[in-house]
Amino acid sequence: MSAQSREQFQPVTRDVSARGARIRFVEAGEGPTLLLVHGYLASHVSWQDVLPSLGSTFHVIAPDLPGFGESEKPSPARYRYSLDAFAESLVDLVAALDLGRVSVCGHGLGGAVALTMAADHPDVVDRLVLVSPLVYAPRVDAVIRLSMQPVVGPILFKQLYGPRLFMNHFRKYVYGPLAKLPTERVHYLYEAFNAPAAREAAYATMQSMLDARSLVARIPRVTAPTLVAWGRQDQAHPVANGRRLARELGGARFEVFECGHSPNEECPLPFVETVTAFLREPNGKGV
Repeated sequence: MSAQSREQFQPVTRDVSARGARIRFVEAGEGPTLLLVHGYLASHVSWQDVLPSLGSTFHVIAPDLPGFGESEKPSPARYRYSLDAFAESLVDLVAALDLGRVSVCGHGLGGAVALTMAADHPDVVDRLVLVSPLVYAPRVDAVIRLSMQPVVGPILFKQLYGPRLFMNHFRKYVYGPLAKLPTERVHYLYEAFNAPAAREAAYATMQSMLDARSLVARIPRVTAPTLVAWGRQDQAHPVANGRRLARELGGARFEVFECGHSPNEECPLPFVETVTAFLREPNGKGV
């Protein structure tokens, strides 16, 4: 690769205002636009292992959702922190950057946001990749269940949810049992989370995302060609949920990876190959 080509694929960081919140995003590559949407308690860094490879084929946009990472964290009184709000923010981002129709790849919470975008804005979403999306009721750990209780829950989550609990959540529910924990990445995510405004945003998001009944009802409205990707060892979202989602999407392509909840981090090379083949296939069904 020439020096000019290497410079072309260097990611750059930019900001844009969408739905009244400043969104920070990373941008790399040229070609058809691929929007990458991260999961809960995460940020664009979740895509770091696949960004260079995807950026060699696509124009990649990886935002931090409002309330997460380096994006603005408005008060829940000003921003709803719901699937609808996140989806509308990303639609605004697409419009602000004059991207036209885009492919959207979402992981976990980001998968639910991507699905919402595809259902409500079919004119924006060309193709859809759903990576272990939060669609059906997940297995919720004891800390999250306690955090949802009145009075004591907000105190636990906003004040007592420390680095050890945060790390344990990622170790058990985000990465598979055989995966090497990316300690530095999780520490970075904890630092982004460990501020009053960020904890408020994360708590408001948790309250809204655990009831996805309205999202399930919208599944029949999705017309974009879709790839559903799942980790066989996903501890929070059983692989059976992926098979169900692929069926309910009218026979979407279904791919299982030998990993936990995060194929994009745990097995990046097979993930990139599968996603690239799907997005480049003329009929949207992959190979």
